[in-house]
Amino acid sequence: MKKFILSFITLTTLSTCAFAQQDPQYTQWQFERQSVNPASVGMTKRHCISIFHRDQWDGLDQDPKTYLLNYRGYFGAKENIGAGLTAYTEVLGQQQNNIIRLSGAYHFSLSNNNFFSAGLNLGLIQSKLGNRWIPIDPNDQIIPTSEQSQGKFDLGLGTMLYQPSKYYVGLSLTHLLGGSMDNLHIEIARHIYVMGGVELPMGTSLVLRPNAMVKTDLGATQFDVNADVLWNDMLWGGLSFRPGDAISPYVGFQKELPSSGSNQHGIKIGYSYDVTTSELKDYSAGSHEIFATYCWRIAPQLIRARHSNPRFL
Repeated sequence: MKKFILSFITLTTLSTCAFAQQDPQYTQWQFERQSVNPASVGMTKRHCISIFHRDQWDGLDQDPKTYLLNYRGYFGAKENIGAGLTAYTEVLGQQQNNIIRLSGAYHFSLSNNNFFSAGLNLGLIQSKLGNRWIPIDPNDQIIPTSEQSQGKFDLGLGTMLYQPSKYYVGLSLTHLLGGSMDNLHIEIARHIYVMGGVELPMGTSLVLRPNAMVKTDLGATQFDVNADVLWNDMLWGGLSFRPGDAISPYVGFQKELPSSGSNQHGIKIGYSYDVTTSELKDYSAGSHEIFATYCWRIAPQLIRARHSNPRFL
């Protein structure tokens, strides 16, 4: 019973916190920038499908779970138009949040192989509250006695300055329209993200890849830093740190698969484990996160010139 009450209080608190409730948290966010910055779609000049699953604070009753599906790709004769689709579900005890977004970005070529991109995403955000509550005050009119749901239109903007396989710096804003879901007593807060990372070669087979992100809703601010070492363009291992929340080792594997002609395709798989450092450390066995990505690139077909002699027509 004590475990259930603790879980109830924790998840109820999360439900009233716009920062945690509206934007899911990922430890391996550097592999999944699309859901918070639409300017990132099309950066890799590949079509990719990614799936993420996060089981947060394992051991708590009704611990938060997040499921994410992403598609991103590139289009246009100059391959400078990015497009993507994001869909995710987050379950926080009696609350379930669903978001679906379409993203688009335009990439401007600068000097010395640098690029600047600007992106926009449009979508819907929907929240649902269940009816299996144990209220402290049975007469509290805010506690729902039946399942309730409500949705709103969602809008986000983002920019990115980058050089492929060298560095990136991004600024984005999510939930620009703000507002509230009055039926559920949920406020939708605007969020600001600043992120960046570099790739630093160390010899012929090692690359150091540090990343940092600051995210805020102007009421609460969270810092997230990580660094990993990529070996032989295939295996990586690193450490992530969120002050006051968790220290997270993570590992991954990527490989280019046998291709036909000039077409390319490959896979990427990653796993992280959060060691909880907050007050929940005595009640949680940590958080698990796993993702898998499949990418492909179809080389443009060259048009060969054909010559004809009118004498043989």
